[in-house]
Amino acid sequence: MVSLLKMPKNELESLQNTLRDQYEDFKAKEYNFDMTRGKPSSDQLDLCNEMIKDDSLYNDPKSSNGIDCRNYGVLDGIPECKQLFAELLDVDEKNIIIGGNSSLNLMFDYVSQCMTHGSGDLPWAAQGRIKFACPVPGYDRHFTICEHFGIEIVNVPMLDDGPDMDFLADLVKDSSVKGMFCVPKYSNPEGKTFSDAAVKKLAALKPAAKDFRVIWDNAYCIHDLNATPDNLINIFDACKEYGSEDMFVEFASTSKISFPGSGISVIVASDNNIDAIKKRFFAQTIGYDKLNQLRHARFFKNAQGVRDHMKKHAQILYPKFEAVTSALEKELTGLEIASWNKPNGGYFVSLNAMDGCAKRIVELCKQAGLVLTPAGATYPYKNDPNDSNIRIAPTFPPVEDLKVAVQILCLCMKLAAVEKLLQK
Repeated sequence: MVSLLKMPKNELESLQNTLRDQYEDFKAKEYNFDMTRGKPSSDQLDLCNEMIKDDSLYNDPKSSNGIDCRNYGVLDGIPECKQLFAELLDVDEKNIIIGGNSSLNLMFDYVSQCMTHGSGDLPWAAQGRIKFACPVPGYDRHFTICEHFGIEIVNVPMLDDGPDMDFLADLVKDSSVKGMFCVPKYSNPEGKTFSDAAVKKLAALKPAAKDFRVIWDNAYCIHDLNATPDNLINIFDACKEYGSEDMFVEFASTSKISFPGSGISVIVASDNNIDAIKKRFFAQTIGYDKLNQLRHARFFKNAQGVRDHMKKHAQILYPKFEAVTSALEKELTGLEIASWNKPNGGYFVSLNAMDGCAKRIVELCKQAGLVLTPAGATYPYKNDPNDSNIRIAPTFPPVEDLKVAVQILCLCMKLAAVEKLLQK
């Protein structure tokens, strides 16, 4: 294809007319496609239907250590669930706490705990204006947590192998920087995985704040799409050399493994952090849903059972990601108006449009029946400085709908780019 950047004005005007005609044709069809969030499809949810049909909870509601899961108690989770996550995440059971259906909830509560009771020093709320580092583009809910607590967010550029560690190392010389949010494997939205070197540099980080904490949101730890998955080394193994285990608190869940609304979540942390979190749990809850924990443990049985189950997810998801990336390659390669990633896992495709075009593209798509994540959502305060990044969530719609939706997206990208070029 000919680069739009090199196209004469008269040809751009002619192309604009053609694109507008095609756009009006799409609008007339009154499509209704939703690609706003990374939700599992009904086909994926069906994979776990046997879990809710299991009547073993009725016949035997006790955990392996004899606890009646219908009753109060057990703050940190039943043994078989802790064993399952310990094997999946390669950590000790004593360093695990099992929560409810939402790891986001656990992250929010942990930050709240640090705000009111500190993380090895004075409460964060008693230390004046504090800051968090956040790799960008990133996960909007991480930004929202910071905004809720009045924590100033500092953008950290994401490189191909993880956060810009030189930038971060300089940033944490400021003692008001108290932590960092990150998704270390198949990052949201770019699908990048931190390299071994990046993980080791993070473990070796020497922040000025002794109460610095990294929220290690390992949301996509086993969410591979193909036979060549990315590998993320164990952060706590990397910390052993530097004695920095207290600096990291890991979170994960089954939200995109079993049922997002009815899964289980997990915290992994050092002995010191686990003790502090349990003290807060004692005041906060009598215990999470142990029947649901038991249901999950019996359905998956062991870590290999979870891995086998995730291969079924991949069989559903891979054609969807392929539909998106192949259409982008076919429609946009050579035009010099976009770039995108082709991830080995996770739930998103990150699309970078021509600077100054993302909001216009999202608006055009909406008018044509395709709803996308709002432009700017992948940056703190919804402020994408280049107005270019768009998070594509291909998981929910059927493949046939996706094929049409991506045609609309590509058309809108071309139209927005031509409009921008004609304004110059």
